[in-house]
Amino acid sequence: MKPESLAAAIASLRELDRDRYFATLFLPAAARPAIQALYAFSAEIAAVRERSREPAPGEIRLRWWADAIERDGQGGERQNPLADALLDVIAAYRLPARPLLGLIDARRFDLYHDAMPDVPSFEGYAGETTAVLYQLATMILAGGEPTAAADAAGHLGVGQALTGHLRAFGYNASRGRIFLPWSVFAANGVREADVLAGRSSAGLEAARQQLCELAAEHLDKAAAAIRALQPALRPAFLTLALVRGQLRRVAAQADPFVLPADVGDLGKLVRLARARWLHI
Repeated sequence: MKPESLAAAIASLRELDRDRYFATLFLPAAARPAIQALYAFSAEIAAVRERSREPAPGEIRLRWWADAIERDGQGGERQNPLADALLDVIAAYRLPARPLLGLIDARRFDLYHDAMPDVPSFEGYAGETTAVLYQLATMILAGGEPTAAADAAGHLGVGQALTGHLRAFGYNASRGRIFLPWSVFAANGVREADVLAGRSSAGLEAARQQLCELAAEHLDKAAAAIRALQPALRPAFLTLALVRGQLRRVAAQADPFVLPADVGDLGKLVRLARARWLHI
């Protein structure tokens, strides 16, 4: 991997996904650059929504990334340092293209204003956009060999995605978006117009707590699955140490439309260091 491409990937990851950036600092040195490049790619794809005022430019950008992977950069995409770093990682660790293309395709949902219909749909979305990162990170830690980490990756991916969207609930609602499974809100008598207008209710609070419980269930299952893995693969899941605290703060907040406070950078580093020392 070219030093300038890696430097660009690290800078992008640090800016766009600070929690995962911090988690990579505690990875084995040999695997760290590759996982940072992988995470930087994911952060870049997730940022397409915020950078595109209309769906069409976002679709074009996502197609560009899909083409870069499918053509292995033969269309000139390697001039982009993030793409260059990712393609080097794919080649070095024999990462399958299909999950990366699936991640890109799943992010098309972000560009539109359709509500997430139900829990199975959300779990599928989380699997393709979040859990896949942990599965591929374990492959990198294993030197490019397949791993049996699907359960740990799947449960952490869903738990983290639920927690993240619960934290960003108010922000997304203010922009006309509902990423959390709408069936849970509908079952509690919540109206979409009230959510988009920022109006809370007993039904909304009930739905939110149910989603918090679902997230906690997935995180508990992730923790059990991580403990069953060989120690060399467990560092891929260090973000669990941050997500659990974030979920507790979400569950305790009074106003679902306000972003809950998070611990500072030093506090996150301490939590990650402790998790690494304890092997999660």
